[in-house]
Amino acid sequence: MTDEAAEPTAETAAGPAALGIVRTPTGHEAVDAHLARLADADHLAADGHLAVYEDVHRGLREALTALDAPPVPGPYENRS
Repeated sequence: MTDEAAEPTAETAAGPAALGIVRTPTGHEAVDAHLARLADADHLAADGHLAVYEDVHRGLREALTALDAPPVPGPYENRS
């Protein structure tokens, strides 16, 4: 019997690591902020990714929904 199971491997000892993926800005501040939030998952264990992905997905859906919203009318000017 050996103690191989007790020794950490290089894979488990290193822990979560960033993938180093370059993100190109979209030019839309709200979308860029949500996409930047994806970097938070780089420092979490895999079981923590879901919460980040769901939060980003929700924010991106809200940003897209806002594009379909009718413009807010300006203040009513009474010219009588």
